[in-house]
Parts: sequence; C-alpha cells; structure tokens
Amino acid sequence: MTEHLYGGDAYAQSCGAVVTAAGAAGVELDRTVFYPRGGGQPGDTGRLTWSGGGAEIVDAIKGETAGSVIHVLADGATPPPPGESVTATLDWDRRYRLMRMHTCLHLLSAVLDYPVTGGQVGDGKGRLDFDIPEAILDKEEITAKLNELIKADHGVEEEWITDAELAAQPELVKTMSVKPPVGAGRVRLLRIGADVDLQPCGGTHVRRTGEIGAVRVRKIEKKGRQNRRVSIELV
Repeated sequence: MTEHLYGGDAYAQSCGAVVTAAGAAGVELDRTVFYPRGGGQPGDTGRLTWSGGGAEIVDAIKGETAGSVIHVLADGATPPPPGESVTATLDWDRRYRLMRMHTCLHLLSAVLDYPVTGGQVGDGKGRLDFDIPEAILDKEEITAKLNELIKADHGVEEEWITDAELAAQPELVKTMSVKPPVGAGRVRLLRIGADVDLQPCGGTHVRRTGEIGAVRVRKIEKKGRQNRRVSIELV
C-alpha cells in the first residue's frame, strides 16, 4: 500500500520514496504526493528522478491492490528497479489549477442546490451536471454568486465521520453518480466556511476560497429532460 502524502498536505510538491514495484503499467512507490485519477479529478503528472536516471510521469492511477498508486511513465521510458530510491515531483502549476477548480466545483454545487448527476475537474476548467427539471439558469447570475463566495475567502477544511454517521445523514452526499468510499470505517468530508458547503470528497483542494481567483460560467447545456450541464473556467 502506498502512503498518500497528498491526503495530509495537498501543497506538498515532491517527496523522496522507494520503488516497490515497476513494470509495463508503471511504477509503484512506498509513498507519493501524486493524486491518482478518481472522483472526477485527473491523475497528477510530473517527473520521477533517481541516481543516473529520470522519466516523465504522464498519469497517476489506482492500482489493483487497495491503496496502491501507479505512476504511469511516458512511452519508451525505462523505469527504475524495485528498491531504488527516487524523488517524485509534481507538475505543480497543473496540480494547483486542479485544486482551485475542484474547490470551485464544490462552490458551484452550493450555489445550485440540486442533485449532482455527474462532473469533471479539468485543468483550468470543469463542469457539473445537475438534475434540474425545466430550470432556466442564468450564466451571469451564477458567475456573480461564485465570485462572491470566492472573494469572501472562506476557509476550506477536512473533517472525518464514521460510515454509520454518513449513512444517518444521506443528505451530505450530493453526487448521484459517484458514491463516497465506505468500508474503511470513516469518510473524509470537505467543509467550506461555517455553512457554505459540506460533503464527502477525497480530492485535493486549496486552503481558502480566495485562492481560486476569478471564474466565469462558460456555458450551460441541456443534456436531457432534467439534466443541465454547467461548465466553468478560471479567468
């Protein structure tokens, strides 16, 4: 199992580690700052270096073993052997944009208090799909409300509750398509401000909403009788 350093400190940009496995799929480390693709957030990219070698990391994905992270190397790269000491370094600019956008999507779900049917965090952009019957949404109004919450510079913190506590509060789960992982005994919640938003999430986020910067709604699309897609971007 890989130690997930990004879980305790999303701002950690690099770490020393030891290779525990290497093959065609990629490289596994005993610890990592790389977030593996999941929950609508892309996997991190960056670079792996070791004595006498180096390789670009083009993706990070979850391994077959629970908790493992596979660092996918660029085509043709020769991986370091098991037991090798390495340094894993993020493409920090990209990761930080993902953190800003992921946090902003939480704000979007607070502005539009409807069930979320899907979503995707992108590099500088993102979207959420909402179950909204015959709703007329205004891009300028949503943009203004998002930027108001961002400028208020609310704190962003994690909390933990037990599986049983989550089961007793189903209203905390906004996403209809992705359910929070249970079975480990506890679930991570992300809280924004005192009462702006609270929901389960395992992704990486900024510490304060002010870090997101200005955003705008790019477009609103009708994807079904009751499905509206709201796409936003950093500006």
